[in-house]
Amino acid sequence: EDARTVFYKICQPNRFSWNIMLGAYAQNGHVQDARSMFDEMPLRDLVSWNVMMAAYVQNGHGKVALELFRRMDSEGLKPDKITFINSLDACASLNSLKDGKVIHASIVDSDLESDFVVGTALIDMYGKCGSLEDARMVFQKMLRRDAVSWTAMIAAY
Repeated sequence: EDARTVFYKICQPNRFSWNIMLGAYAQNGHVQDARSMFDEMPLRDLVSWNVMMAAYVQNGHGKVALELFRRMDSEGLKPDKITFINSLDACASLNSLKDGKVIHASIVDSDLESDFVVGTALIDMYGKCGSLEDARMVFQKMLRRDAVSWTAMIAAY
């Protein structure tokens, strides 16, 4: 509450100050306060959307995170790898293989499938959604693997 009071005393808040406040609320589990601030923002950038999506996923609201992902897309913002990781985490939390496959297709279209962090998120999502074959396919295509990607693949079994 004190932080919000100070925030509103800033003469001209900019996107950085808005995103800092949004992140602070999200990190402390105040998802509703974060959402209120998100809705108040005069201009949202990719960081704003990613912070809000992550807040929802981390607090058990994967469905709302996916709704934000779709809304972001409809507003013309191009997702980055963080956006895709958040949306894959949402799919995994919801056990939504169908949504995960749609997002995977978007990742391929965005030429991010070769990113090993995105690849690891895909393996994790496929594993949690029970699609071992898809997880294995992504793992085998990865050019670089680390302990996290190996762990995600082992966990898929």
